[in-house]
Formats: sequence, C-alpha cells, structure tokens
Amino acid sequence: MTQSIRPAQVCKALLAALGGAEGQRRKRKRDQTPDAIGLAVKRALLERAVEDDPEPEAFEEWLLNYPLTCNAPELAGSASAMARAVFDEWRMAHSLGEFKVWLDRGAPSEDIGDGSEHRSHSNVRETK
Repeated sequence: MTQSIRPAQVCKALLAALGGAEGQRRKRKRDQTPDAIGLAVKRALLERAVEDDPEPEAFEEWLLNYPLTCNAPELAGSASAMARAVFDEWRMAHSLGEFKVWLDRGAPSEDIGDGSEHRSHSNVRETK
C-alpha cells in the first residue's frame, strides 16, 4: 500500500465526517446512549491521531497501542474496536479513489449537525 498521505490528514477528514454520523444519530427514535459513546471514543482516537501525527509506516502500531492509553479501562475494548475501524478507513483512503476524494472534499454530508456535542479526548491519558 502506498503511504502517500499522512494518518493525521485522513483522521482530520474523518473527524469532519463524524458530524454526519452525529446528525444521523440525532434523527433516530431509539436510545442514543450507545451511539454517543461510540462516537465519543472514535472522536477521541481521531483527535489524538491528529495531535500525535504518527508516521504512515508506524500508524498500524500506533492504533494497536492506542487502547493502552485509555484512562478508563472499561473503554479499552471500545477503543480497540474503533482503532480497527480507523485502520480500515485509513486503508480505504489509500485504495479507493472515491473515498479519498470524498475525504479531500471535507467528507460532505447532509446530516452534519452543529457539532455542539463533541468533546475532547478526556478518556485518554497522555503518553509523552
């Protein structure tokens, strides 16, 4: 796989795409708590990846180690699952031209909300 784009670039675009997921979540008629937790875990992971800006060839290892940085041990499983999902999205950004174009355009979605619900990655401890 060609590593032409940095993980931080992909993760920044994926953060923009979370707005659409949050907009869709708000439209659902069922309990939104599990969705909100999952989106918060993913947002924290993406924000950390943008901050840390790991090298492309080290990104898979960075993702594998990310759950170890959770301050809340009960989130380690969720963080691990999200890390796998982000790795899949990272690979898609390199292999599917249409996905990369969508990310490059800022991941536009009609479902993007006002962003008032996103939080910082307070569930993750610093490793530096």
